[in-house]
Amino acid sequence: MRFVLAAVWAAVWFSALSAPAFAAQVPATSTVDAVTVFLSGAEVTRLAKAHLDKGEHTIVLGDLPASAIPGSIRVEGRASGKLDIGSVDTAQKMLQRAESEAADAQRKILEDKIQTLKDQRKTIDAQALAAKTQQKLIANLAQLPTRPAPQGQPATSLDDWPKVLALIAQGTTDASKLALDAEQKTRDIDRQIADAKAQMSSLAPARTRQTEVRIHVIAQSPLDVDLSIHYQVPDAHWAPLYDARLSTGTKTEPPKLAIDRRAAISQMTGEDWNGVSMELSTARPSDGSAAPDIETQFVDFEPEPKPVAVAAPPPMPAPTMMARRKMNAEFDGAAGAAEDMAEPIVAQEAVAQLKSAPFDASFGVPGRVTVEANGQPKRVLIASESSEPTLGCRSVPKVDTNAYLYAKIKVAKGSPMLPGTVYLFRDGTFVGTGNLPLLRPGEEHDIGFGVDDQVKVKHAVLEDKRGETGLISTSHVDSRNFQVNVKNMHERPIDVTILDRIPVSQNDDIKVEMMGKSSPTTTNVDDKRGVIAFQAKLEPDEEKILEYGYRVSWPASKSIVYGP
Repeated sequence: MRFVLAAVWAAVWFSALSAPAFAAQVPATSTVDAVTVFLSGAEVTRLAKAHLDKGEHTIVLGDLPASAIPGSIRVEGRASGKLDIGSVDTAQKMLQRAESEAADAQRKILEDKIQTLKDQRKTIDAQALAAKTQQKLIANLAQLPTRPAPQGQPATSLDDWPKVLALIAQGTTDASKLALDAEQKTRDIDRQIADAKAQMSSLAPARTRQTEVRIHVIAQSPLDVDLSIHYQVPDAHWAPLYDARLSTGTKTEPPKLAIDRRAAISQMTGEDWNGVSMELSTARPSDGSAAPDIETQFVDFEPEPKPVAVAAPPPMPAPTMMARRKMNAEFDGAAGAAEDMAEPIVAQEAVAQLKSAPFDASFGVPGRVTVEANGQPKRVLIASESSEPTLGCRSVPKVDTNAYLYAKIKVAKGSPMLPGTVYLFRDGTFVGTGNLPLLRPGEEHDIGFGVDDQVKVKHAVLEDKRGETGLISTSHVDSRNFQVNVKNMHERPIDVTILDRIPVSQNDDIKVEMMGKSSPTTTNVDDKRGVIAFQAKLEPDEEKILEYGYRVSWPASKSIVYGP
């Protein structure tokens, strides 16, 4: 029997009045089962089980992260019997997490290991001290031949000195070995202690701030309940990535383009997502839902500057009572009139702007995915699609005589392409990276795949001169003419686009005229004034020559300047 337990909208801190004092508390443990990641934020679904006896109970879930947004928490579930719901409350508390309990056991093992190593180090320190003392005694023994014999004692016999020297040599060797052994053991123990401390620092803290959920229920009979807890968290997002692999084809095989859609998922929500079912959504639940307010804006003449007094007037005698009343009345009237005539304050538009996605789409990630809460991106494949694109070349010979290969794609219906980085491969070779804009279903876009060496472009300036025209009133003239040679060395025909620009006049007295044998097929390309394009389809080994130019004239009494 399915039921919806509650949606928590306002109860952030648990109140003891919301449940009777005799209600039994039933602790439950939940695990993350599914996650929907938005472009900003995520919605997490946890699963939990509980067994309830007949009567009133409070199911306590203490493993939600502290970052869970209270207003987004809702609980659903199924029960094997009739279950009545009282309320659902949430609170921020310092709680013991399940992984922290395992960390506590591991922490105790590491603490015991560190203490044992410290005890061993004390023994080795004593060994090092003994070796140092032994070396000092041997050094004193080596000084015996140079010291006189004490009074009343016979001098050391010459027969005894070989034994003494052998003893010194053996003792020095033994002491050195003992000191070296102590040094090596100390270094090894210090390294083990450092490693153990590093492991302890990486363990989960014993107590962490968590969100506790308390569900107050009444069971009409003993039953089992399966709970689904849904909540949203910030500090999670995904970004689109693309792999574009172009096969340019041959004379008999058409070109092919394969685009792999990928996503880079990262999160720092305070909980790991281990083996979860994941969905990626283009929705932005954290953005505003309505446009900002805008107030009335007034315009008025700028107030005239007030005169500045040169000197303070002489003091006046204190007014009488009647004079003060008259002055107050006049002052009140003048203040009212000034208030009516005061200049209104100009309203400022709010800086924040509405961010709304033009569409919402979701992508189900196949299989189960693990994303740790360390901010490191996890890349997953969303979808792959192949097409036979139209290839073309584009060149701006005035700036760069290289021709660049482009593939025209058309976005499939029902699935938009979000802005993101695209990694470009041509005939199996990585040629660079690019950026895709927002592309809606059915929209076309050209993707560049680097320099095309099979299309040769040459650029030459045929004329570049300045002169004057007219017999009586002269005018200045600039004439510039160019020649562009384009040759297709591919085995198949290809569309070629040559881009250039001509000056755009900003004054009626400045005249700009196109000249030359070739006329542009497109003007104001991409709504850019003065940008022109020559388009042609070249057959294999075909060469095309473009001759074009422009003429600028203006009055001789004036000077002109060319912009960027």
